[in-house]
Parts: sequence; C-alpha cells; structure tokens
Amino acid sequence: MPTTRDRERSHRVVVFSTPTCPHCRTAKRYLQKNGISFTDVDVSRDVAAARDMVRRSGQQGVPQIDIDGRIIVGFNRAKIDRLLGLHGGGGGDD
Repeated sequence: MPTTRDRERSHRVVVFSTPTCPHCRTAKRYLQKNGISFTDVDVSRDVAAARDMVRRSGQQGVPQIDIDGRIIVGFNRAKIDRLLGLHGGGGGDD
C-alpha cells in the first residue's frame, strides 16, 4: 500500500485556481488532507498560465487540476482519487 510520501513522489499535481473560487479552496483542502503536494497557480494573476490552462483543457473554469498531465475540470473527487490512487479519500466533499 503506497504511503503519503510515495504518492507525493509519484505524482505531479498542479491546481489552477483563483482566490475567490470556493470550489478551488475545496479542491486544495482535499489534496492537503490527503497529504498530496501540489503547485497552486493563480490564473487571475498569471495570464500566461491562464492561456496555457485554456489551451490544454479547452475551458476557462476553475479549478482545473493537472495530475501527471491529465486535466480534471472542477472538483471531481472520484477522478482525483482514481488518478492519485487514493481509496476512500480524506473525508467529505468539503
């Protein structure tokens, strides 16, 4: 069974978010509760990152979570769990 440290080493996670987005905060809290390291990119301040996000996903909505090059648009706990190998996660959808 992989440990939290193993998961951190084996996945590259980037969260594209904005400071005013409640779903972004929920997604980041969920990753933190599960011990997943991630890079938070504020697309309201980083125009180049915002363009890259749209180019990769075809969508402007946040959060967008890049896990090892696979994009999840919105906070989709089931997809996050599957891509990170989490089982049962870290609690509710909060």
